[in-house]
Amino acid sequence: MDLRDTILGLLSWRPASGYDLKRIISDSEVFYWSGNNNQIYKSLLELQNDGLVTHQVQVQESLPAKKIYSITVKGQSELHQHLLATPEVPELRKGFLIQLAWAEMLSDKQLLALLEKYEQEIVARLTMYQAQAARPGNRPARSRREQFLWKRITDNLISATQTELEWVRQTQQDVREGKFRE
Repeated sequence: MDLRDTILGLLSWRPASGYDLKRIISDSEVFYWSGNNNQIYKSLLELQNDGLVTHQVQVQESLPAKKIYSITVKGQSELHQHLLATPEVPELRKGFLIQLAWAEMLSDKQLLALLEKYEQEIVARLTMYQAQAARPGNRPARSRREQFLWKRITDNLISATQTELEWVRQTQQDVREGKFRE
């Protein structure tokens, strides 16, 4: 799913401003996107021109007015069609594996230091995922089914990160024990 689909999905949860959408997307590991604010506003304009979203201007005291976007019935139908598409298999590109592929040049001490740095990054990410999972209100919960699905999404992220942590720790142990010499 692309940015437009992500925006439609978020607006199916609740109306939001472009700023709110950017914040939700950038604070989430589920909605990965590396663009800039202009892309969100451009997508919102396209969605509005296509009749998939609408907006209302909200006047704020001592702040500029802001547009609050909502999904239309046509937008819900479009989102529904995208949800029925064949799911994409995740890309498993890890820059660290490229780094590790050429680590023969490093001494065992340097290799272990590299693996320990990677371990620290993985532990930090795992801690972040666990903290996000514990935060109330950071994901839709309109029904028990939706709560279940979002919990499974979080479980997937945590599980994959725990597996990566186990892998790097096992690799460190194997290097310490000289398993590659056997």
